[in-house]
Amino acid sequence: MRFAWVAGLSLSVALGLAGCAARNPATESPSLEGSAWVLASLPGRSLVPDATPTARFEGGRVAGSDGCNRYSMPFTAHGSMIEIGPMGPSTQMACPESTMAQAEAFTTALRTARSFRRGAGTLELLDVKGVIVVTFAAQANSLAGTSWSVVNINNGRQAVVGMVSGSTVTMAFDTAGRVSGTTGCNQYTAAYRAEGDTLRLSSVAATRMACADPAVDEQEQAFLRALKSVATLGFEGDHLVLRQKDGAMAIVLERKR
Repeated sequence: MRFAWVAGLSLSVALGLAGCAARNPATESPSLEGSAWVLASLPGRSLVPDATPTARFEGGRVAGSDGCNRYSMPFTAHGSMIEIGPMGPSTQMACPESTMAQAEAFTTALRTARSFRRGAGTLELLDVKGVIVVTFAAQANSLAGTSWSVVNINNGRQAVVGMVSGSTVTMAFDTAGRVSGTTGCNQYTAAYRAEGDTLRLSSVAATRMACADPAVDEQEQAFLRALKSVATLGFEGDHLVLRQKDGAMAIVLERKR
């Protein structure tokens, strides 16, 4: 009888431990690898319009826009625990004071995060006390039915440049696998195929009207070359970054409102 009681106790303890293990956050927390997010809230701050920070977790790094400049930091995650930082390479563009203040608060929140909670379309980062320091919403990642304005183009001379003043270059992706728009002085079309973060553009064709401005003509040629070099895509808030096979930026676009 005593043996049966001990055996029963041992079985109960084992089942209890198994239940605890099943509830252990380290075994339940979904991976962040390959996920992309858009800032939803910074506790205690009102978000600056048209300056939305983003975060993509991939290959042991979190990178994106802080709303003003691009940033990149290493991260490690074990279960629900996370460490981000130190700050890595970033661009140094000046922005309005409110945008710069938000950017600093955002990157500080990333560096103070010690744990995370990932839900259905949301990601919360928490500090060492378990207080939420930043909340994200999942990044939309569908091209079909979206329209964009080009803001930067790889000029083919190892530089990504802004647009010629007064010029407009656009890209509109339909639901039938075609992309079209204006090059600045001509219309173009191409076929596209997107699978995950892979994007292929083919059969690029454009009208042949001469551009009145030589700078716009040069920009047009750079854009058409860049289209043919695109290999991957990445959504970052209201921006879409198209990259070449080697990871170099080909085209940067901003969502039309």
